[in-house]
Amino acid sequence: MSENHKPEHLESGYDRMMDRVHQAIKRAGSSASGLHEHLDEAREKAVTLGELTREEADKVADYLRRDLHEVGKFLSGGSELSQWLRFDLEQIEERLWDVFSRVADQTQVEWELFRHAIEAPDSEPLFYRTSEVTGPGTLECVACHKLVHFHRISHIPPCPECHKTAFRRVSDDRCATDHHTH
Repeated sequence: MSENHKPEHLESGYDRMMDRVHQAIKRAGSSASGLHEHLDEAREKAVTLGELTREEADKVADYLRRDLHEVGKFLSGGSELSQWLRFDLEQIEERLWDVFSRVADQTQVEWELFRHAIEAPDSEPLFYRTSEVTGPGTLECVACHKLVHFHRISHIPPCPECHKTAFRRVSDDRCATDHHTH
């Protein structure tokens, strides 16, 4: 398997893209209009530097955008990022937590600005699929409701219980006794 086709290749692309968005947010200050532009710039830089192909960069940007959309939606309800993650923050690398939390703060601001358009009645829930990349948090299998916790940027595996491939993000306060960790 070539270096560019290993699962870690897209995971590291997601990490670098998130880090570039974080750095752009730090440089720009609290401008609420720039998150999507920063993400587009980070995607282009990954292609320009040869880190990802155009197709890979588009996929990774979509994965990151989806995760940031979900966390922004959750935080706009007044909840804490730790509740969204649904596990002990000590299990996350300090650098990853810093980057993700700062980008999430910016996402919350943008979510407030665009909430009405995104929450249209015909909006479909966001699903996560096996082989996609996701950031830290908890996914639930749509078929059997098995919880899978991600403590780092990871590829989404098939459900460890039923082997199905569709998940949804969970961020409520349910007891998470039945889970699998990545």
